[in-house]
Amino acid sequence: MTRKRVDVAAGVLLRADGAYLLGQRAPDTVYAGYWEFPGGKVEPGETPAQALCRELDEELGIRVTRLRPWLLREHRYEHAHVRLHFFEVAAWEGALDDKVHSALVWVRPGEVAPEPMLPANGPILKALRLPRTMGITRAAQVGVDAQLAALERALACGLQLVQLREHGLDPAAREAFAREALARVHAHGGLLLINADAGLVQRIGADGIHLPAHTLMAARSRPEFGWVGASCHSRAELEHAAALGLDYALLGPVRPTATHPGQPALGWPGFAGLAAGLPVPVFALGGLGEQDMESAREAGAHGIAAIRGAWAVAD
Repeated sequence: MTRKRVDVAAGVLLRADGAYLLGQRAPDTVYAGYWEFPGGKVEPGETPAQALCRELDEELGIRVTRLRPWLLREHRYEHAHVRLHFFEVAAWEGALDDKVHSALVWVRPGEVAPEPMLPANGPILKALRLPRTMGITRAAQVGVDAQLAALERALACGLQLVQLREHGLDPAAREAFAREALARVHAHGGLLLINADAGLVQRIGADGIHLPAHTLMAARSRPEFGWVGASCHSRAELEHAAALGLDYALLGPVRPTATHPGQPALGWPGFAGLAAGLPVPVFALGGLGEQDMESAREAGAHGIAAIRGAWAVAD
């Protein structure tokens, strides 16, 4: 059976404390009682962004003043093939005045969301649990003790996502460092992913694995870990990460870096072009720091990843 394809714009309204808004569908609607992100169908002649601004005005009585592109997900219901354009709604004017939902609720990342969740919106909840900054370790360059001290200070300042990338350490030293790093990250409620080494993930109980690009492209299924991401440098690699159902991708370099000398920088327009229209959150990487967060998110990035910039607060 051929299903009608419907384009829908959905808004992730973000409060200053990071909480996002969910609405419960009214009794007289399809999937009554289910929870969803506010939004609605894209009408002929509208862009998804225009449709979302109109829908939020009609549904919630607010006027959007700041909108960021985020994810594009597709879902096949019994009655339609829905293509959902998700935007982050960073700022708006007016008080919420709900006109269509049975209830509204603000949910902080990490809190249990109300159920049942509309099936097409469910995967977005995990993406919203993903922190916005990833720190990538460099203990082989600066020394294990110096990296652990920098990690501790960065965690105290709010870092919640760490990739351990230590090919320059011998296996025994890498495992000892990973165990120390994991203890610190978990003490602060964060996530630690190990680059490339699935065995190390399993031995120490890390939160997941990060795949180098060549490993990503050789994979035919998602590794069986709670969190899985990958490094990407092309649209083909990003699309393969999405096809495998990975939780995030890293894309860069946005600027020239010492880590990848001679590799052309994407710049923000190049990054935005490659990362657009994907169902997987994409981190911007390459010569970036926290001062670049707003530029990254305006370009459609979930956040930033950094090898040096993540430790600036500690240095």
